Amino acid sequence: MSCKDGSKNGIDNGKYVRYTPEQVEALERLYHDCPKPSSIRRQQLIRECPILSNIEPKQIKVWFQNRRCREKQRKESSRLQAVNRKLTAMNKLLMEENDRLQKQVSQLVYENGYFRQHTQNTTQATKDTSCESAVTSGQHSLTTQHPPRDASPAGLLSIAEETLAEFLSKATGTAVEWVQMPGMKPGPDSIGIVAISHGCSGVAARACGLVGLEPTRVAEILKDRPLWFRDCRAVDVLNVLPTANGGTIELLYMQLYAPTTLAPARDFWLLRYTSVLEDGSLVICERSLKNTQNGPSMPPVQHFVRAEMLPSGYLIRPCEGGGSIIHIVDHMDLEPWSVPEVLRPLYESSTVLAQKTTMAALRHLRQISHEVSQSNVTGWGRRPAALRALSQRLSRGFNEALNGFTDEGWTTIGNDGVDDVTILVNSSPDKLMGLNLPFANGFPSVSNAVLCAKASMLLQNVPPAILLRFLREHRSEWADNNMDAYTAAAIKVGPCSVSGSRVGNYGGQVILPLAHTIEHEEFLEVIKLEGVVHSPEDTIMPREMFLLQLCSGMDENAVGTCAELISAPIDASFADDAPLLPSGFRIIPLESGKEASSPNRTLDLASALDIGPSGNRASNECAGNSGCMRSVMTIAFEFAFESHMQEHVASMARQYVRSIISSVQRVALALSPSHLSSHTGLRSPLGTPEAQTLAHWICNSYRCYLGVELLKSNNEGNESLLKSLWHHSDAILCCTLKALPVFTFSNQAGLDMLETTLVALQDISLEKIFDDHGRKILFSEFPQIIQQGFACLQGGICLSSMGRPVSYERVVAWKVLNEEENAHCICFMFMNWSFV
Repeated sequence: MSCKDGSKNGIDNGKYVRYTPEQVEALERLYHDCPKPSSIRRQQLIRECPILSNIEPKQIKVWFQNRRCREKQRKESSRLQAVNRKLTAMNKLLMEENDRLQKQVSQLVYENGYFRQHTQNTTQATKDTSCESAVTSGQHSLTTQHPPRDASPAGLLSIAEETLAEFLSKATGTAVEWVQMPGMKPGPDSIGIVAISHGCSGVAARACGLVGLEPTRVAEILKDRPLWFRDCRAVDVLNVLPTANGGTIELLYMQLYAPTTLAPARDFWLLRYTSVLEDGSLVICERSLKNTQNGPSMPPVQHFVRAEMLPSGYLIRPCEGGGSIIHIVDHMDLEPWSVPEVLRPLYESSTVLAQKTTMAALRHLRQISHEVSQSNVTGWGRRPAALRALSQRLSRGFNEALNGFTDEGWTTIGNDGVDDVTILVNSSPDKLMGLNLPFANGFPSVSNAVLCAKASMLLQNVPPAILLRFLREHRSEWADNNMDAYTAAAIKVGPCSVSGSRVGNYGGQVILPLAHTIEHEEFLEVIKLEGVVHSPEDTIMPREMFLLQLCSGMDENAVGTCAELISAPIDASFADDAPLLPSGFRIIPLESGKEASSPNRTLDLASALDIGPSGNRASNECAGNSGCMRSVMTIAFEFAFESHMQEHVASMARQYVRSIISSVQRVALALSPSHLSSHTGLRSPLGTPEAQTLAHWICNSYRCYLGVELLKSNNEGNESLLKSLWHHSDAILCCTLKALPVFTFSNQAGLDMLETTLVALQDISLEKIFDDHGRKILFSEFPQIIQQGFACLQGGICLSSMGRPVSYERVVAWKVLNEEENAHCICFMFMNWSFV
């Protein structure tokens, strides 16, 4: 490094002089400690380091400026090189995918010509036979029945090599006709290229993507399926056989949880073959072992349905410059005959398989890669292994409670004559290990048993993401604080107090974010419940309670995504080994294309609940609407208790879950539109005229009072007007003219700003969203709005429903007039808003 120096120590004015190696080394050490020293600090450095005594402070300043510039350039160069490597690998992947698609098109053209020729040259009987033969000889040849296979080592190797060939033909060839996954668009920032099967036996999904991990590390992660596949209960390796080519053959027994109370769990008897191809790629392929002889086998297991895995697996190729290109194929026959007809879409849908299994593997790899690359970063952007382990414990505990396996100690107890809520009890010491620790906010729990109350219901025309968001943000609509303090309520309060508890009996909740995945499809957070009353003495000084909560599936645009809200009470100390009793909701969408023949049929609790004439009318409308949204919701709540209180706790839990289902049905009915707009999907807000009419009033009143158009094109029909208003970039909200104004309508930007939904919006009063300064300005300007018809308020800060501060540049308020020129409401437009 050179610098300009005007001193007389052998340095001429105007010339650049090199620092000595010793000086550079000293400066580098100082830079490492303090990259941007102040002038006082620079003078101090010269005094403390004699080797720098002949250098002026100004030269030290220039050296540090240059050093910071070089560091910035180095980081930018490194970033651009990484981006270039990623784009090069993605380009290679897209070119390979393009070649595969061209081969698939060529094959389809050939088959089409073959069918045409046969239909012209044969009789009708011959045509039928030929077509059937041609179809089964193509994509369906993989399901041909084979005679019993030899399960000796040599026979297993033969099966393994056959599995490898069939898997590679699916991963990179045309053995299966793949179509793009709905809603998934490949690109540099996407999860990868995702496709689902078309016209093959079973359900199949395929994904290709880039991950910043070496192939051996990728293989290690993927083999440990229970860590990334939430539906996987266990994978037992029963035998390992090395092969001559350096690979391994493993015999596996795998169990998968059932996603709802209405279906049995699945299990698999598998062969897994791990090998290295000639080009250095790692391959892990699997298939079900059936129809084998002279070898080990896995007999049927109680409470499980034996499903079949067709050749599936992972092709992991090293990427130039580091990382891996991975191809994933999942192909299964999940035996849909074993579940109720209404649930069969879950087992016949390749989209569901892609979301739950294929994309879950790719997302987990990307998450691990992100954590490795950001190992020195702390805070909100990371989701370290400890927090990921907590989310896995929550998910696994919920699945265990939902399935209630007998080998975990669960037993079913009798109902009260209404077969709606299922009650399970677990008194196993292994299951309850650690539950005698004090975790209920200072109350020493002496529980020695756990009770689970669970039920499922069918929801009509309610988007899972919207319903889940409402349940998360408005706990008081369905929860009971006495039941939130699970063990304390059952043990300390006593039967009389518990039975008299009511829904919504607490002060409020505060959501404290802990972590999220890089694609924001899953959130881990702590919920602080304020004003919780456990006992009569708590009415003087209410307590606080904490819940660890896992939330996923809140993206309304994701196709086939399961939405979950799972929480468990924790102590304020939040120890890593604290016992967790997960409870919550799971909402799984049912594809409309494969719905049951009777859309009005309800399941479990839903059939016993009166949803009112409007609810039945909505169901009938859905029956004639092929686009009707249907989903199955499963609810499970766990309670710790002393065994001698089993009968009382069972009655209390059954009553509580029924009250939750009643609340959910009420909310779902409010969220379900009476009719959907074909363009916007908007519903008429409760307590207001039709949304299209309201949009017309809003725009007309704005033009009347301010003399300009609110929207660029105001000559369109009401439906297009509503669509333009809904997508307006500024937050537009309407509120009532009452003494305490509450919101009645908002466009999408307004809902985003307040972090709420159309239904929940009506629980928010105008004054709640402003701080003290904003409220003073609002109240001073309110008379002008009423008399003059409009007002412009200066910028400031408001709060969302989640308590987050939102800054805005200014607010325009105007009076909305109806057809009779009477004031209907007041409209506010928050301009250039953003979260602080």
